[in-house]
Amino acid sequence: MADPEDVDRQQQKPPAHSASPQADTQSRTDQRPADPVSPDDTLTSNVPGHEAPDAAVLAESRRHTRRSFALAALGAVGAYGFWRWTEDSPSDDMQPVPIRRALETNAAISRSVFQEHALAPTYPLSKAETLRVNGIYGLKQALVPESWRMQLVGSRAEAQHPRFAKDVTAWDYKYTGADTREDQGHDTKVSPSTDTAEKMAPASVVSSEKVRQQRAERMPRGQEEAGESDSTLKPGTPGLLLTLDDLLKLPRHELVTQFKCIEGWSQIVHWAGVRMADFLEAYPPAPIDGQEPKFVYMETPNGDYFTGYDLHVCRHPQTLLVTEMMGRPLTQFHGAPLRLHMPTKYGYKQIKRIGLISYTNDKPDDYWTKLGYDWYAGL
Repeated sequence: MADPEDVDRQQQKPPAHSASPQADTQSRTDQRPADPVSPDDTLTSNVPGHEAPDAAVLAESRRHTRRSFALAALGAVGAYGFWRWTEDSPSDDMQPVPIRRALETNAAISRSVFQEHALAPTYPLSKAETLRVNGIYGLKQALVPESWRMQLVGSRAEAQHPRFAKDVTAWDYKYTGADTREDQGHDTKVSPSTDTAEKMAPASVVSSEKVRQQRAERMPRGQEEAGESDSTLKPGTPGLLLTLDDLLKLPRHELVTQFKCIEGWSQIVHWAGVRMADFLEAYPPAPIDGQEPKFVYMETPNGDYFTGYDLHVCRHPQTLLVTEMMGRPLTQFHGAPLRLHMPTKYGYKQIKRIGLISYTNDKPDDYWTKLGYDWYAGL
């Protein structure tokens, strides 16, 4: 029989599972696994003195940052200095001399690499379209077609030619104020210099030029933005006065090539006319100082637009004296009766309404070059 005191003690002893909720919670908390430790923490915590490598990395980073900022500052100062030096340099045809020399260097490299003999791509006739009118410098008056003559200066044996004239500048081109349905076009080229913002030559230049030309009994010339050409003919210059029929006696050629404008647009056009190479063979340049002249100069009858070329570029087999476009005779604002197509050059070299071709040993003046553009204008 159990001892009553033992029974009583057993009843008074609390069971193991009857602990207080607070103590039970604390026990479970103590038994939770510890948060995971990252490998980097383990490495740094296990390597004595890890603070020193971190400081070294930060110091190196700061050193590189300071050097980068210093180099950037030096570069900015150098660029600004170069810009100021360029802007303050003397001007050559409305461009600072360093930029003009850079353009000439680019042209020399292009000539040496491509040698200007490469042919421009040709296209099927189905891709051709009428060329838009873009700029009418030298064309603002409608020319009476019958009054057109090409003044040719510097050709061989010109004095024996039946078209010889003692003064080709005395030829009187006739114009009419008749209205035309043609789109007079536009020209969106922006000159590289703000000095050329005015779209006409300065009034003082125009007025003095009129006085000088009235004394010489010539029409006012060079009234567009670039002024008068430095290569224009002096009164009393002998040469030939060729008619359109004289040119049409030469072999007729057709081309379907791309006209490219420096403004960024282009069109494929069907051209027809006389190759400049055939013209040069029929009317060869006379030697100058025993050698063939280096350049060809062209201008409109009124001298308002003018361009210059290397002679060998004019002999390129695709350089064309154009009389027809898209199967029809040229219109006034496309340069009737004769314009130039040179698919290896930008459009501003493709002069319309040619009134003068002159062979010369002096590098000719050029309308858009006087306003800051590249004389070479090669594609």
